[in-house]
Amino acid sequence: MNIAEILQIIIALGLLNVWFLRNSKSTAYRGGSAKTLKEEFAAYGLPSFAYYVVGALKIGSAIALIAGLRNQPVTFIASMIIVVLMIGALAMHLKVKDTFKKSIPALMMLIMSSFVAYANFHQGLI
Repeated sequence: MNIAEILQIIIALGLLNVWFLRNSKSTAYRGGSAKTLKEEFAAYGLPSFAYYVVGALKIGSAIALIAGLRNQPVTFIASMIIVVLMIGALAMHLKVKDTFKKSIPALMMLIMSSFVAYANFHQGLI
């Protein structure tokens, strides 16, 4: 197992953890003064359907990353979706003027997902 594959698993488990286990729990990383994930989307001023669209994209991408351990094109697409979503997440943290600390998980996911996308685009480099 290489670094990119290990990161795929870390990203996938991290996303599934947030959306299934920590969804309704308060964390130090929630945007604004939100206590739940749904409140966080409201704090960003996003429409209620955005919560479901982003959730489906993140859960689907997490599953695809796991499936992608055996199918590199799936991994590339899933990791690029996460890259775009994490750029959006960072923009939302900036929008509500969150402290840098609250942006760390999104930034780490962006870095890891970018690495996975790069590694799968340039097969054999890593």
